[in-house]
This record gives sequence, C-alpha cells and structure tokens, in this order.
Amino acid sequence: MSDTDFYPTDGSRRRGLLLATWAVASAVNIVLMYLFPGKETVPFHLVWIGLSIVYGFTAWRPLGMAAVLTTVAVTTGGILIHHAGTGDIGWEETTEVPLMTMVFGVMVWHVHLRQRALARVAQLAEHERRQAEAQQLFVRLVSHELRTPITVARGYTELIRDGASGPRVVEDAAIVLDELGKLSRITHRLVTLMQMTAAAARHPADIDAEIKRALHRWAPTADRIWSARSAVGVAGVVPERLEAALDCLLENAVKFTADGDRIEIIGARRPNAWTIEVADAGTGMSPEQAATLSAATGPLPSSSGTGLGLAIVRAVVESWGGRVALWGEPGVGTHVTLWFPRDPSGDEPAVPDDLPPDQQRDRTS
Repeated sequence: MSDTDFYPTDGSRRRGLLLATWAVASAVNIVLMYLFPGKETVPFHLVWIGLSIVYGFTAWRPLGMAAVLTTVAVTTGGILIHHAGTGDIGWEETTEVPLMTMVFGVMVWHVHLRQRALARVAQLAEHERRQAEAQQLFVRLVSHELRTPITVARGYTELIRDGASGPRVVEDAAIVLDELGKLSRITHRLVTLMQMTAAAARHPADIDAEIKRALHRWAPTADRIWSARSAVGVAGVVPERLEAALDCLLENAVKFTADGDRIEIIGARRPNAWTIEVADAGTGMSPEQAATLSAATGPLPSSSGTGLGLAIVRAVVESWGGRVALWGEPGVGTHVTLWFPRDPSGDEPAVPDDLPPDQQRDRTS
C-alpha cells in the first residue's frame, strides 16, 4: 500500500491554500523573531503550531514533510543560536528547536497511524457492502430459480389430485400442495426482506387510509371479527413497505386465531411519535416468547414458521428509526406495536405512557 493511498495529491486546492497561508504567516513570524531578540517566544511557537495544524489538515507526503520540517528547524534554530551568541537570550532557549521537532515527529506518527486506521475501516466497510450486495443477489437469484420448479410441481400435483380415484392420493396431493405453498411464501418473503433493507425515500401518506386499506384487503380472507380505528393522520413512509409490514402482522394474526376471534388494527398519534398496533384474541404467547421475539435481530424460526415475517416488520420499522414491541398471554392473544418517531432524525425513541408494562419494559431494554 503506497503513501498515495493515504495522502492528498499535490494538486489539492485546499492543501495549496493552507500551505500558502502558513508560509506567509511563518515568514512574517520568522522576521519578527529576528528583529526582536528576547521576544521571539510567541512568533517561534506560532511558526511551529501553524506547521502542526497545516500538517494535520493536509497530511503531507513523507519527503515533503521532511523538507519543510528541516527548513523550519534550521531557520528558527539559526535565529535562536544567533540571539544566544549575542547574549540576548540564554543558550538553554535553543533546546526549544529539538523539543518541538520531537513533538512534531510524535504528531506525524499519530496522524500516520490514524490514516492507516481510516483506510482499514474504509476497506472493511467496502468489503461488508460487497458482501451484502452479493448476499442480496444470491437470495434474489435463488428465489427466482425456485419459483419456476415450484410452479411446475404445483401444476403437476394438481393434475394428479384432480385425476386421482382414491382418497389417499387426494389427501397426499393436498399435503404436497400445502408444502409447495409454504415454500412459495418463503421465497417471496426472502425477496421482500432483501427489498426492505434497501434505502428508499419516504413521502407523506395518510396512515389512517393505509390502515383501512389493509383491513379491506384481509377481511374477506378469514372468518374473524375485524375492526380498525386510527387517528394518526399524515406521516412520512414508504407506502409499499408499510403495506408489507402490515400484511406480515395480519397474516400471523390469522394464522394464530380461529373462526370468530377478534383481530384489530389501531393507529394512534402521540406527542412525539405515532403507533400502529395489531391485536388479536388468538392463542397468544408466553411473556418469555414475547421477550425473545422483541429482542431478536433477525429471523427467528419457530415450530410454526420461519420468522421471516417478523424480520420484515422489524426491517421496515427500524429503517425509519422505530421499534417493535410484543405482548402476549397464552389463551388471551397477542399485541404487536410498531412505534415510529415523528422526527425522522430523532434519537432514542421515548416510551409512550399508555403502553402495557411488558411493552414498556421491552422498549427500554
């Protein structure tokens, strides 16, 4: 790795301007050192301080740095030696030159190490970026390649089922079709998860309308008691991603409820945030399960699924600076709350006062 990997080129406009300014100021201070024997302390240190500042901002190449350092040391040292020889200052004052040279050398060493560290960090960041891109490309390619054989297998399985004469073959074909459906949903969610992690600009959208639209899409799919209410108003989102997150939550709610159970979507506006809660009266979960799912940072497979749905939800919410909290009780139901800060650049989200205690604990942990 060469020096040019760390240092700016000679043609840098900023470097040239800083060097010119320092050269003029140093020349003035050196003249003052010579003209005012015994009072050269301030201009002497201004020359060296200016040299350190300019080097810190421009990080010269080694040869240029050595040449300038030698020039400054010889010039200022010669003036001090001249003044000591005429008796205007003591000879001990001349030790300032080697001391300042050593201090400058230590600073050069520190800057060099810092530049190497920054270059290493940049290399690691680039390596991680390429790995992430390769992973996303791999998932997209695999998902794309899987769709065709899944579709073909489904078509032939349906032909076998429709042409079967015995109930056992029909039953077996139904199991195969069900598993192919699961595989198809998994591949679709993998692609969705990759898309959710990519950057996308947010635009103002009517959250209340988005919630009503989600309810209208899902109400005909299952015999549940559906309801929705929202007073969020307009907020900055990517509507397609918010829709994907809600679809994942509602699909899970349908999966873990039975006919006649309640599923509710609630949107609320708070002083410093807005929230969307999906609550159901299904099988629920234990507090330990809720805490594990809240703390997870990626897909968390379970006996009932791959965990990709919650991973998609978390990717959407966290990309907007929000949080996901879960609360559940066996036999009572599950509540999933999506919390979004009103200020996109906000720091740590505050805990809304009206959340259940378990959700407040999850948010602050």
